Amino acid sequence: MAEKSGRSVGRREMLLKAAAEVFFEQGYASTSIDAIIERAGGSKRNIYNEFGSKEGLFAAIVRSSADSALSSLSQEQIEGRGLEETLTAFGQHLMEIYMSPTVVSVYRIAINEANRFPDLARSFYEQGPGRAASQLAEVLEFAAQRGEIEPRDYSRAAGLFVGMIRDNLHLQVVLGLRSPPLEPEVRRIVSSAVDIFLNGVRLQAGK
Repeated sequence: MAEKSGRSVGRREMLLKAAAEVFFEQGYASTSIDAIIERAGGSKRNIYNEFGSKEGLFAAIVRSSADSALSSLSQEQIEGRGLEETLTAFGQHLMEIYMSPTVVSVYRIAINEANRFPDLARSFYEQGPGRAASQLAEVLEFAAQRGEIEPRDYSRAAGLFVGMIRDNLHLQVVLGLRSPPLEPEVRRIVSSAVDIFLNGVRLQAGK
C-alpha cells in the first residue's frame, strides 16, 4: 500500500512537471489537456478527476511548489528552533523553489497571461507568494510572543523577507540573464538576507 502510494505521488509529480513544461512551451491558452497527456502519459479522465480543469492543474503546479517551500515552516519543523534558524531554513527552501525550472516557467506563464486570465494570475499569487508570506507572518507573530522580536505588522514584515529572498536575482533568472545560483551562493544570499532582516543595516549606537 505504501509502495503504491509512493508511486502515485511520484506519478503526480511527473505529471505536474510535464504540464509546467507544456504550459511554458505552448502558452497557457494554447495548451490542451491532450498535449499534456501526450507528454506525460495517463488519461484525460484521470486528469479531470484529480484536478477538475486546466486551471486546476495549473494551480496544483503552484501549490505543489509552495508545499515544498512551506514544509520548513510546519509546526514540527519550527519547534525547538530559534527564529534565525527557521528563517534560514525557510529562505533556502524558498530560493530553491523560486529558482527551479518548474517555478520559473510557471512565473513566466502567470506574467504573460495575467491580462487575459486574471483568475489564473490570482490563483498563482494566492497559492504561491501570498501563501508563503501569510504562513511566515504567523511564524513571526509566534516569535514575537516568545520575545524574539518586537511586535509589528507581521504580514508586511513577512512580505519584505520573501522579497529579499527573491531579490533581483530571481528576475535575472526569469529573464534568462543568468543561470540559477548553486548551493554555496544560495547559502550566502539567504544568510545575508536573514542577517539584514533581523538586524538591519544601520550602525548601532555604541559600536
